[in-house]
Amino acid sequence: MSSPPSPVIPFLDLKSVYEGSRREIDAALSRVAASGWYLLGSELAAFEAEWARRCGAGHAVGVANGLDALHLGLLALGVGSGDEVIVPSNTYIATWLAVSRCGASVVPVEPVEATYNLDPARLEGAITPRTKAVLPVHLYGQPADMDAIRAVAARHGVRVFDDCAQAHAARYKGRAVGSLAELSAWSFYPGKNLGAFGDAGAVTGDDRALVEQVRALGNYGSRVKYHHEVKGCNSRLDEIQAAVLAAKLPGLERATTRRRAIAKRYLEGMRDLPLRLPAVAEFAEPAWHLFVVRHRERDRFQQRLAERGIGTLIHYPVPPHLQPAYAELGWTKGRFPIAEAIHAEVLSLPMWPGLDDAAVEQVIDAVRACA
Repeated sequence: MSSPPSPVIPFLDLKSVYEGSRREIDAALSRVAASGWYLLGSELAAFEAEWARRCGAGHAVGVANGLDALHLGLLALGVGSGDEVIVPSNTYIATWLAVSRCGASVVPVEPVEATYNLDPARLEGAITPRTKAVLPVHLYGQPADMDAIRAVAARHGVRVFDDCAQAHAARYKGRAVGSLAELSAWSFYPGKNLGAFGDAGAVTGDDRALVEQVRALGNYGSRVKYHHEVKGCNSRLDEIQAAVLAAKLPGLERATTRRRAIAKRYLEGMRDLPLRLPAVAEFAEPAWHLFVVRHRERDRFQQRLAERGIGTLIHYPVPPHLQPAYAELGWTKGRFPIAEAIHAEVLSLPMWPGLDDAAVEQVIDAVRACA
């Protein structure tokens, strides 16, 4: 069986993203190479300071990747064996894995189906005496309802730590995502709205002590060289990745503006089709990391788009509770029906700032023909 043709319009074109900041990135790479200093240097310090400022947070610490950002943040909040952490039932598995790596138990809560984000109305019923934290995700770049989540958590003395891996430059009630919880975890995986040239991550927060605890945990448990306070690990954002991120950072708002314009045109051009389009909550200014539609015959719809040269991806085909990695929990099909329905129907359309207007219209025409 022959493979499908290469898409005329790819789901994502990272070469185009690079070209948008080529001069700045190349200069940054040359600067780091010539410096002779490749870890825990001035590039990292400068990026951390600027990223914290952009997030409206007091402090930031770079780490090796987004999963480490989640894991180390949970450890800094005191999450460990015997604790429970409330997580969305529909998310990328990294959110759950971070909890498991701490020795804690995941407690999934179903989403608001319109926005795909954790439902604050279901949160209280999931809290037990063992609940240590709630870990909402700003899925696809749309902010979760953080005020409602924090209000429930505060009534029960539960910590709030948000997964911002898809929400660079998103805003909630006018406030930047990254300043809405005690700590916030970031991924700078290459395909993110702000992406590195490899794996990279960060944690932001206002509490200096918590952020510095994350830093120590990711530096072998050390604040002073060769002196180790706790059993840490090696999770550090290197100078090359920090410099690349800093070089791309000035263009983030412009890129986000373009993503919002593409999303607006998609929403206009795809109305009145047998699709469920993204719904934007009144409090949200999404980052539009992904533009995700739902179709009852998703696989056939995806194939038809591929035949017309439109690249797509599925985020995500199997919810965490049905992954073999969590088989020991005994959750079978039907346990979390909203998440299961979402994962069975979602399809992500091309969404990156280099898409020109003609390409956007080509995507719309293909969707209208295939839906």
